[in-house]
Amino acid sequence: MRLLPHPSTENIQLTEVLRALSDPVRLEIVIRLAAAGEMTCTVAGDHLGVHKSTASHHYRTLREAGVVLTKQEGRLKYMSLRRDDLESRFPGCSTRS
Repeated sequence: MRLLPHPSTENIQLTEVLRALSDPVRLEIVIRLAAAGEMTCTVAGDHLGVHKSTASHHYRTLREAGVVLTKQEGRLKYMSLRRDDLESRFPGCSTRS
């Protein structure tokens, strides 16, 4: 399993996180990940109403902002929220279930 490029915890910028979360499609992806934990990009993108290439753009935006961790196993990509990294970078800004 290999990790795709992500910003280190200390390089996550609040403005980039907020920009990534300002899109309704990306916010829906984050809500789904918060409820389910880790999931494949295919499952996370089900019923979003966007093309696969557009969904991929949203996944990359979330990853590059430091909101999600994406790892690849074969042809599948798995995403999960970077809750601990975001909480350590911006204490009190995240909510836990």
